[in-house]
Amino acid sequence: MAIQYLALSTMIVLYSLMFLGGYISAAGLGLTCPEWPLCPNGIMPSEEYLIEWIHRLAAATTGTLVIATMVASFLNKRADQKIKITSTLATIFVITQITLGALVIDTKLHAVLVAIHLGIGILLFSVVLLTTLFAFRISSKSIETKV
Repeated sequence: MAIQYLALSTMIVLYSLMFLGGYISAAGLGLTCPEWPLCPNGIMPSEEYLIEWIHRLAAATTGTLVIATMVASFLNKRADQKIKITSTLATIFVITQITLGALVIDTKLHAVLVAIHLGIGILLFSVVLLTTLFAFRISSKSIETKV
């Protein structure tokens, strides 16, 4: 049962991250914290870097949750191949996203990289959504077999 809530939490945090990333992009705040991975003041940024720092913290949290969901899918004996494939794809996409995020900062918001970052983010959300749906199918299968 824990894998369902882990996958759901991952999807919620990822959606929040995407919402925050959209806000940062639309508000023109993409380079408020011009260094990667930390801001100029180190781990705890000053107020001017806070929004970008929160985005990076949410990205790190999302990455951890995506990887944890993949591990949980491989440890769950009732998990079928679909959830293992989608959670593995999500892990690949989240690592790609973090790498692209660093490149976007290093290249000072190169338009092509920003567009690719958005596209991979949409793919990541799609496979995390599928992983969540497959995780909840695991619990419905166990209820059907008990009845």
